[in-house]
Amino acid sequence: MIDELLEGNKKFQETEFKNNIQRYNELAKGQKPSVLWIGCSDSRIQTGHITNSAPGVLFIQRNIGNVAPIHDWNFATVLEYAVKHLKIQHIVICGHSDCGAIKALDKETDDAYIPLWLNNATEAKSRVDAKIKTPVTPEEKKNRSTMIEQENVRLQIEHLKKYPLVKEALKNKAIQVHGLYYNLDTGALSKIA
Repeated sequence: MIDELLEGNKKFQETEFKNNIQRYNELAKGQKPSVLWIGCSDSRIQTGHITNSAPGVLFIQRNIGNVAPIHDWNFATVLEYAVKHLKIQHIVICGHSDCGAIKALDKETDDAYIPLWLNNATEAKSRVDAKIKTPVTPEEKKNRSTMIEQENVRLQIEHLKKYPLVKEALKNKAIQVHGLYYNLDTGALSKIA
């Protein structure tokens, strides 16, 4: 597999990199992204591809379930760097269909770390389950998952807005926060918050 990745890199160098060498030379000097993108680690979602964004536009933080945890040094460091030093103007939290993290909220597991991480998303499940009847049909179950995936984006935006750094930037109108949802079946990205 590693050889395939290295071979893919050679193709990238010979095509994309070579054809856009001026752009890549500018990027080698530094970055000035306008968007902090908080998305899921799911391998089916390649953020730059689904947004058709050129390199250098998105500063990306990905994790299981597109979570914006309230007490996490890694996340806080990315957030601080993006807002204070890169001066990004937009923060996006993007959820997606068929999310394994959302499915895992309904499962018992003996995993050590995943359940602890997903505690950051359980409130989304609770909110949706309080609004709907217990799903019975496959369609109802899929609709419930979609509702939880989208509610999780809203919940993570709430978490994000608890960071003093974000509160201050929003108050000063230095940033805008957006919630997006990507549908794997259609390739469509839509606003949800």
